[in-house]
Order: sequence, then structure tokens, then C-alpha cells
Amino acid sequence: MSIYTPKELPAIAEQTGIDKANYHWKKTFVLAFLAGAYIAMGATLAVYVSNGFPGISAENPVLPKLLAGLTFPVGLMLVLLAGAELFTGNNAMLIPGCLNGKIKWYVVVKNWLLVFGSNFVGTIFFSYLFVHITGLFDHDPWQSAIIHIAELKTTQPWHIIFLKGIGANWLVCLAVWLALTAKSTSGKIAAIWWPVMVFVVLGYEHSIANMFYVPMGIFEGAPVTWGAFVFNNLIPSALGNIVGGAVFVGGVYWYAYQKIGK
Repeated sequence: MSIYTPKELPAIAEQTGIDKANYHWKKTFVLAFLAGAYIAMGATLAVYVSNGFPGISAENPVLPKLLAGLTFPVGLMLVLLAGAELFTGNNAMLIPGCLNGKIKWYVVVKNWLLVFGSNFVGTIFFSYLFVHITGLFDHDPWQSAIIHIAELKTTQPWHIIFLKGIGANWLVCLAVWLALTAKSTSGKIAAIWWPVMVFVVLGYEHSIANMFYVPMGIFEGAPVTWGAFVFNNLIPSALGNIVGGAVFVGGVYWYAYQKIGK
């Protein structure tokens, strides 16, 4: 067959998760650093393109969201096709192996923490050196846009960010899951693109993308503290991402095809 079937995916994800869990921590760090940078690349493109038509966008408010949705997925494409370790993707990929007893729960937690921290290093590295220092957002409409994004993401209620975090990683992990079905590069790109576009257009909260958006806003002068970023956005979005990926994708498909299937 040209694709893997849904019932085959939990086993593929299980082996993928086992491989990830057995990486040397240095390999995990390097690949997670790259993933953070890749997501920042996609986010940079999304901000630049979606805010580049202010006159047209004023009359068509969905246009900036659509343009962001069309461009942001390049980050996850780089992660999955070039090979990198992304916290949000690992929220789902390590779950079948854990639930089948082949990966210890504390190994899953250690992986998530290491990848999360390394993703942060990668996003800040790219954001500061290749966006802030190079002056990509030094003038309007991009500077005002990134400042507005940073303020918006740190002033919403905690439970709203948490729920949006669930929605974001439900969709992102579906993109990762769908990419497992494809055996061709074009098939994987198509599988990644659409679910990621949905989460971006709907304005859900992806913790690793937020490691770009809010710090970038701070670098450009947003009246947002690092504490507000961590406690008002990063923590609730990351917790929501864990639920969205581990429960609604990794856990549900393990239950449907492996637990009940047995």
C-alpha cells in the first residue's frame, strides 16, 4: 500500500517513541535545539507574511490568520523531514510505548523536560540572532504586530490558554500522526500542512511557537515581563499541549487500536 493504515500507526509510534527514549541526552539536546530553531523559522515567516498587507487585511480580517496558517507549517515540516526533537510531538509519540510498558513513565517525563528546555534554547537562539539582531521586525507593521501578539498571549485568562493549548497540540500531534501514514515526502508535507494550518488560523496556543512569539515581542519592546511570559502563557500552554498530545492522540489511538484491539 502507498500509506500505512490507522491500525498500524500506534505500533509505528511505539517504536519511534522507544527510539527517542533511548537517545543519548546529547543527541536529544542537539535535535531539540534544532527543532526550536525550526519552529522559530516558521513563526518568523508567518509573522512577516501575515502582517505584510495591512491595507488589504483591514478589510479582510481573516486574511492575516490564513496567511500565517499557510506559512507556519514549514517549521514542523523541517522537524519531521530533516529530523529533530519537538516537545509537542513527543507528547504523543512516547505514549503508546509507555502505556504498553516498554518505556518507563519517568523516562517519558525526563525526555519531555529535556526536549522542552532544549527547544527553548533553539527558539531564543534563532529569534535573537537572526530576527532581532538582523532587524527583521525593527519597523512597522511587523514591530507593532509582534508586540501586540506578545501582549495578547500574556493577558488572556489562564484557563483559556490551557484550553487553547489542548486544541493546538491535538492538531499538531494529528499532523505528526498523519505524517506517519505517508511513505513519500510529498505525502508527509500534505499530512503536516493542513492540521497545523487549522491550529494557527484558529489562534490556539503552541508552547514552542510561543517561545518565539513572546520573547520576540519582548526583544522589540513589548511591555511584557519574562515572569508574565512563563506563568501566564508558557506553563498553561505547555500543560494544555501535554493533554492534547498525550491524551487526545497518543492515548486515544493506543486505546482504540492496541488496548481494545487486543
